[in-house]
Amino acid sequence: MQDLLLNAYLAYRSGRSFVFNNYTWSEGVSDYSLYNMMPIPSRIPLTALIQGSIVGAPFAMDPHAPRAVMKEFWDKVCPNATVIRNDDVLAMMDTDPTTASLTLTKWLEVLDAIEDPCVEVAQDPRQIFDIWILQDANRLLDEWPSFSQSPILTEFGWSPLVELAFDTNREMISPSSAFRPYLSSTSLEVMSNSKRYTPIPGLMAVHIRRGDFVRHCKRINEWQAKFFGYNAFPSFTDKLSMPEGASPAERAEIYRMHCFPEINDIVRKIEEVRRSSGASQGIENLYIMTNGPSAWIADLKKALLSSSSWNRITSSREIIVNHEQEYVKQAVDMLIGQRAQVFIGNGFSSMTGQVSMLRMANGISPNTTRFW
Repeated sequence: MQDLLLNAYLAYRSGRSFVFNNYTWSEGVSDYSLYNMMPIPSRIPLTALIQGSIVGAPFAMDPHAPRAVMKEFWDKVCPNATVIRNDDVLAMMDTDPTTASLTLTKWLEVLDAIEDPCVEVAQDPRQIFDIWILQDANRLLDEWPSFSQSPILTEFGWSPLVELAFDTNREMISPSSAFRPYLSSTSLEVMSNSKRYTPIPGLMAVHIRRGDFVRHCKRINEWQAKFFGYNAFPSFTDKLSMPEGASPAERAEIYRMHCFPEINDIVRKIEEVRRSSGASQGIENLYIMTNGPSAWIADLKKALLSSSSWNRITSSREIIVNHEQEYVKQAVDMLIGQRAQVFIGNGFSSMTGQVSMLRMANGISPNTTRFW
C-alpha cells in the first residue's frame, strides 16, 4: 500500500486526478486465485479497504484539488493517453540510486511540461516508488516531512467495512468502562486521521509473521537486508544492529531473532517493553496480529500468561468477521496496530511498515513503536 499512497501523493502534488484500481492478486479472467491451495478473490475493490481522497472523496484540506477517479472512468475519458516510462524519467536524473524526494521532484517537472490532461505511467519493470526505495530508509524518508502533512495521509481512512469489523471486536480486544463512539457511526469528513484513530489506552498490539516467513527470514539473512524503510525512522528505539566482525552463525541468529522470533523471544520482548517506563504504563490487554496456526497461538498465550498477568489476550484468529470482512482482515489488524498504545512489529515486514507509517503520521510517540 505504501507505493499506492506515494503515487496518490504524486498525483495530488501535480494537480492531476489519481486513477485507482482494484486491489489485484491476479490479472486473470477468473474471479478467484489460489493461495496456499485455498481460493481467494483475485480482485478486491480498493474501497473495501480504504476510504477518503485516495478513492474519490473531496480533499477537505484542498477542496479545489482534482478528485481521484476509478480506472473504469479513466478508460472511457482517456482512450489515447500520453504514456511515460519510468525508466526514461530515471535516465534524466543525475543521481543513482535516487530518493523518494528526488524522484518526486523529477516526475513533477515531467508532468508539468505535458499539456495532455491524460497521462499514463507505463508498467515498467521499475515502478516510480519501487521496492528498492521503499525498503531503504535513507532513500525513502527524505520526503516524509511533506508527505506526512499532505491530505493523502492526514485524510487517510480505513473503509466502512474495516471500521465496522473493528467496532464489532473492540470490546473483546480491549474492554473499556467508558463509552467510546463507534468509528462506523462517525463521518470521515468531521475528523482527521489523527483524531479519528486515537490510541487505545492499555492496549499492546504485536505483529508476528509465521508461514512463509520461515523461508523468507533465511533469505533476509542471505541478503543482509535492512529494516523496511518505514520501520527505520531515526527516532525509533529499536534498530537493526549487527556487531562488527560477527560470524555467519552469529549474524544468522541475530536476523532470526528480529525476523522469526520464537515464543520465548516474543515473551521476553513483550515483558521488556511492558516494564519500560513512560509509554508502556498501564498496558493490560494484548492483541496478536499473526498468520500463525491456532495451536501455536495457544502455546504463545500460555507462555505469556505464565510470565505475567493480562486482562485480555486476543489474536487475529479470534476476531469476528462476516463473509465480506474475511478478505480484509489484514486491514482490520493494521487498524488495531495503528491504534494500540504500544505496537511491536517485524522490522522486515511491509505490513508492519504500514502500521509504523500511520502511527508516525498521526503523531504517536515514536518510542511506542517497537520491533523484535
